Amino acid sequence: MGGSHFDPEQRVEESAIEFLTQVREYLTEYAKLFNVSSDGGVRYQEVKIYSIANSASDFMLFRNQIKLVFSHAAHGILHIVFAQHHHRAAVAGDGQAATTNDGQSQELHAQIGAFRDVHWTYQGERVTPEQVAQFYFSEFVRATREFKRGKSSNQALLDQIKNLLQEKGLDL
Repeated sequence: MGGSHFDPEQRVEESAIEFLTQVREYLTEYAKLFNVSSDGGVRYQEVKIYSIANSASDFMLFRNQIKLVFSHAAHGILHIVFAQHHHRAAVAGDGQAATTNDGQSQELHAQIGAFRDVHWTYQGERVTPEQVAQFYFSEFVRATREFKRGKSSNQALLDQIKNLLQEKGLDL
């Protein structure tokens, strides 16, 4: 055996950043496809992706005052949480924004495999960044859908995005 030292904590930390970066790359692609169909926000609100300050890999999706936050919460744990964004002016009078967690937090857990590889699990099942991105993008679009009078349903758009993803070899 070689003299290299294996640091499992360091490997898990590196894997967390890599995993979230890959999820963000997929979500960025899906958001581009979705936003192209929005006609610059004319037909419906676009999905935006923001980095979270002071973090190497945390980010969020934002649309219609709802956030979907992906964060490296603790060693070996990634949090995914839906949150409602609102202004506190009506309540507190200070005009500042606040975010409330609606209780839909979910976690991915790191596991070190037989050959020191790190994989991520959800409820004990191994998941890939692509699976996580597909599932949560679909859920986010559904959760942030707003029906407006005179506007067509987003279902046709969701079907179109699903078809585009399938054409790229990505199944939803």
